[in-house]
Amino acid sequence: MSMSEELKQLRAQVDEINVELLNLLSRRAELTKQIGDVKTAQGVNKFDPVRERDMLDTIVSSNPGPFDNDTMRHLFKQIFKASLDLQQQDHQKALLVSRKRQPENTHVCIGDTLIGAGEKTIVAGPCSVETEEQVMTVARSLKEQGVTLLRGGAFKPRTSPYDFQGLGETGLAILRRAADKYGLKVISEIVNPADMELAARYVDVVQVGARNMQNFELLKAAGDVQLPVFLKRGMSATVEEFLFAAEYIVSKGNSQVMLCERGIRTYEKWTRNTLDISAVPLLKQESHLPVFVDITHSIGRRDIQIPIAKAALAAGADGLMLEVHPDPAVALSDANQQIDIPQFESFMDHMRSAGLIATREEELVRN
Repeated sequence: MSMSEELKQLRAQVDEINVELLNLLSRRAELTKQIGDVKTAQGVNKFDPVRERDMLDTIVSSNPGPFDNDTMRHLFKQIFKASLDLQQQDHQKALLVSRKRQPENTHVCIGDTLIGAGEKTIVAGPCSVETEEQVMTVARSLKEQGVTLLRGGAFKPRTSPYDFQGLGETGLAILRRAADKYGLKVISEIVNPADMELAARYVDVVQVGARNMQNFELLKAAGDVQLPVFLKRGMSATVEEFLFAAEYIVSKGNSQVMLCERGIRTYEKWTRNTLDISAVPLLKQESHLPVFVDITHSIGRRDIQIPIAKAALAAGADGLMLEVHPDPAVALSDANQQIDIPQFESFMDHMRSAGLIATREEELVRN
């Protein structure tokens, strides 16, 4: 037999083994997918380090060579990783909030405002509800600017227990009266699952704040209430954790969920938080839910709000949230980052002139 014929035969044998390996790997993958389904049903973590170590020990003890043990460990670790990735991919496909599960965008209807259908939406109002006059002044400005969604905090989870905690139900009642007077809809944060029934009497949208993004009982309660939910990303949460928080709500039967990127905690000191602008296209790609950016909390600065707003909308955000106060200097919370009424009007004019939000005429026609 010539050298060329021998090489050809050897290569043919390698090709056969490649196919055998492929079939074996495919069989193994199917089994690991089934294992992943069982783990999901049982609520067990996908990755089991003890099981992986036992498998590697068995493989090494059975290693006939010529590959050394370190090489075999490396090869099988890659197989294990690919199998784990496959389990995670299947789990992500199964998520109700996943775009793989629902390719079309979810539209959230709040009164006459349809969110996620193409038009950019502005949500604005004071950080905290302080007085009726304060909220009425802001609500009137929103109405004049064509903004239909009024935000305001009645329950305020604060870092210090000595800071202003909000007016509670009194604050909700003020928001409701202001919204009814000017034809607006109310978005306000609820921090206690037991207050969901109370909230339903006053608000049109329940907000789950950043500090409560992983308050799982609150998420479940928000899923039970028949109101749209505005979910903010936690300051230390990954995008995956954020989507799992939304899954808690949707899995309870409430699909009217909006996601809000509000900045994450980093070592940067020149802004209050660091706006993770990459989260916007990631969330739009991975989920079918509308995405907002809170341009107030994400940076905590008035002087760069306009370029931040432009960046958020350019990245694909469905809307913006910002804080507006008649006199920020005397605000009981977030005094340094809220804008006053003239600044708000200037902001809206700038957004319109840049073609980023609807003109006054378009708003009048819509409303």
